[in-house]
Amino acid sequence: MKALLVGVVVLVVVLLLVGGSYVSSKNQMVAKDADVKASWSDIDTTLQRRADLIPNLVETVKGYAKHEETVFADIANARAGLLNAKTPEGKMQANGQLDGALGRLLALSEAYPDLKANQNFLSLQDQLEGTENRIQVARRRYNEKLRDYNTFIGQFPNSIWANFAGFHTNNAYFQASEASRTAPAVKF
Repeated sequence: MKALLVGVVVLVVVLLLVGGSYVSSKNQMVAKDADVKASWSDIDTTLQRRADLIPNLVETVKGYAKHEETVFADIANARAGLLNAKTPEGKMQANGQLDGALGRLLALSEAYPDLKANQNFLSLQDQLEGTENRIQVARRRYNEKLRDYNTFIGQFPNSIWANFAGFHTNNAYFQASEASRTAPAVKF
């Protein structure tokens, strides 16, 4: 009888430890998942700010470079793609296209000296540069939160609890686009 009582006590202690481990791990996974989502929201907000600045920049450049319709069309299409993208992956892809189109637009200032001296253009360019810096910081934070989340759910025993609770690895890291890896061509 005494051995049965000891066995029941040991079983209850083991179940409490396992249950406590599960609850603790699940709570941390929920918090880390919320951090990833909040970090993505920061990126999304900053991308929206950039998208809102672009029409003003385009209109300023149009006054000086009327015959650069291809660049303006590329920017309009890329901006529309960014605004219409629904998933983080879609926004990342559209952002890459917008990076390339913006690079070509800003390169136009080299071909138009009057544009380079225009105060409105310079102000918009400064605002865009500040926004690009914010995007870079938000991307880095997002990737750090995502790495932290993925690392946590990949560690033992969290990996067991993650599968049990429905948490999965998320590989939607924000990476530099192919367009941002090449310098825009400046034509004179």
